[in-house]
Amino acid sequence: MEHFKKFILFNFLILFTANTVMADRLKDMVSFAGIRTNQLMGYGIVVGLDGTGDSSLGVTLQSMQSTISQFGMNIDTGSLSGKNAAAVMITADLDPFVKVGQKIGITVSSMGKAKSLRGGTLLMTPLKGADGKTYAIAQGNLAVGGFGVEGADGSSMSVNIPTVGTISNGATVERMVEAPFINSNNFVMNLHQGDFTTANRITEEINKVFGPDVAKALDHTSVSVRAPKDPSQKVSFMSLLENIEVDPASPIAKVVVNARTGTIVIGGDVRVTPAAVSHGSLTVKVNEDTNTTPGQTLYDDAGNITTTTAANEEKDTEIEAGAETASAFVFDAGTSLADVVDAINAIGTTSADLVAILEALRAAGALRAQMIII
Repeated sequence: MEHFKKFILFNFLILFTANTVMADRLKDMVSFAGIRTNQLMGYGIVVGLDGTGDSSLGVTLQSMQSTISQFGMNIDTGSLSGKNAAAVMITADLDPFVKVGQKIGITVSSMGKAKSLRGGTLLMTPLKGADGKTYAIAQGNLAVGGFGVEGADGSSMSVNIPTVGTISNGATVERMVEAPFINSNNFVMNLHQGDFTTANRITEEINKVFGPDVAKALDHTSVSVRAPKDPSQKVSFMSLLENIEVDPASPIAKVVVNARTGTIVIGGDVRVTPAAVSHGSLTVKVNEDTNTTPGQTLYDDAGNITTTTAANEEKDTEIEAGAETASAFVFDAGTSLADVVDAINAIGTTSADLVAILEALRAAGALRAQMIII
């Protein structure tokens, strides 16, 4: 029943928004080609742990030896202990237009046997992009939200994830990612949800603001906009462009079913052609029991046992079968989502029953929508 309540809530929201459609800003509908985030990654060592490190893990000891050797010291790995150190992977996102010297946040994750990174310090680590070049240098003290405890008998408990930490502004950018923004003659906008009607409406709205032939739709996902020739005008042009409001086209009629949670979402444009649906269930109940008859002992006149009979066991099975009264309802031509919801609510189905009804309607060709099961 809880899943069915979720279904009703989702449909209420869909019906509510369907009647209050508002124009969306372009910045909420599209992304601009070439203006993107780049992922960075690095390998490093966290030190200063309170005995929760990797201990004798080989990769950690070798990393410690390599780090120490940079200061002119020659130490064998056998003389090192990794109890207070951990091998980690560092990840970060380099946002577009970030300049050299600016700071970015990083995430530090243990890759060995460390039980916790709480209280650790990340040593200087280069962060590289997909091209193998170093774009930032990371270093600093970790902030760890989780913690773990362990008893003498081996029992343990952890809260959140103590082997992952973050460092706000923990990396300094050392190399810029060149963006084609300044030198571009055209800006290409890519819709988050491709649709030919929406792409055409975007083109029309842009041309209303900036003049004819400034924008043209390339396909159902991309729209090309002619950029100003003067580089100093491109920022103000983009500011005006991304705030233009466009009415998006109605999405494709879909019914989405999450088979794991039982959540069902029906789009506002779903329609049902004339169809009759009967809903009922058959219940079969089987009770297994055993009837036991005790044994008997017979005696003669002198009180001696003459005959003894063993206890007798008999299986007793009861089978009950019954069918609930089937509930039927009819969908007329042009039935809308509101009608579907009202009819289903009237019979009080569960999410499993609802999925069965929708699949049957689709198999009968009465459901005018795509059915997607995730």
